[in-house]
Amino acid sequence: MADPLLDRAARLTLAIARDGDDCAWCRRPFSGQVTPTTDHLVPRVKGGPSWLENEVAACRRCNRARGHLSPSDWLAECERRGWHPDADRVTRVLTALAGAIAVRGGQRRARPYLEGQLRRLRRRAA
Repeated sequence: MADPLLDRAARLTLAIARDGDDCAWCRRPFSGQVTPTTDHLVPRVKGGPSWLENEVAACRRCNRARGHLSPSDWLAECERRGWHPDADRVTRVLTALAGAIAVRGGQRRARPYLEGQLRRLRRRAA
């Protein structure tokens, strides 16, 4: 499990190493024109922590456009736009976040949101 005290740049580097060097949402490879950012799957306004287990690498365009949309709603929007988002990656990271919360504790505000998203993603995959 990653150290929750890593800074944003370190978490971004680790997310890219974990998931690959493309955007989780539009799948464009990161390059000079496509800048990677950390995208909180459980938004900070919903109590999501700044932990590696709550972040995927996303291009600036997708991160900005997603705003506070839920992961399941943004996956659907990406597909509507003709992109091929990595739903498995999103589900895997959210599942890791649930495990990290179980071990570390806390995150009371994030738990119901996280559980709801995992339920929606499982139904979506079925």
